[in-house]
Amino acid sequence: MKSIHDHLDIFSNLLDLLENHFGNNCEIVLHDNTKEYEHTIVDIRNGHVTGRKVGDCGGNWGLEVMSNTASDTHIYNKIIHTRNGKIIRGSSMFLKDDAGNNIGSVCINLDITDSLKCEEFLKQFNNYSSPTPSSSELFTTDVNQLMDNLILQCENMYNKPTAQLTKEEKMEVIKFLDSKGAFLITKSGDRVCEFLNISKFTLYNYLETIRQSPNHLT
Repeated sequence: MKSIHDHLDIFSNLLDLLENHFGNNCEIVLHDNTKEYEHTIVDIRNGHVTGRKVGDCGGNWGLEVMSNTASDTHIYNKIIHTRNGKIIRGSSMFLKDDAGNNIGSVCINLDITDSLKCEEFLKQFNNYSSPTPSSSELFTTDVNQLMDNLILQCENMYNKPTAQLTKEEKMEVIKFLDSKGAFLITKSGDRVCEFLNISKFTLYNYLETIRQSPNHLT
């Protein structure tokens, strides 16, 4: 390709596609970078986004790319603030001729001003700050994983190794697991016995004592 005008019909169809796909809050621009920078725009859709028209200039980021010291790497998702308060998310693809010279660019400038306001409203409405969920808050449909989460919570109940737990502390662990329905899970007793280093006979005795207590949690 020697000039973008060699394939202007293809670029025009491309701009048609992008315009119809992204809607009227998205400006799509075709630049001829062989022209003076003040007049590089040869096709533009939804120019109201930045207030430009055919024959106008490119943005400062394009000027940086075209300068001798700038990289010719494509630009993706650059945030631009306009003088009238709009916030634009822009991306640019630079076009080269057969000799590798920068001869043009296709730019997409999406006005995200309103969507950012909506995002801020939703943040305030939801009042949710994305905390790291504890194991008790994690949703799972796998019973083995569910049991793992319950055991993990038990490990955090006391600041010492399980082997150092007293009888009363072990009973508190079992009481907690019982209140969470852990023993409804098949073979959960084996997991608990291994975790607490007790026999099944001991586990059943502890459970019976706990469940007969007037303070037992149902």
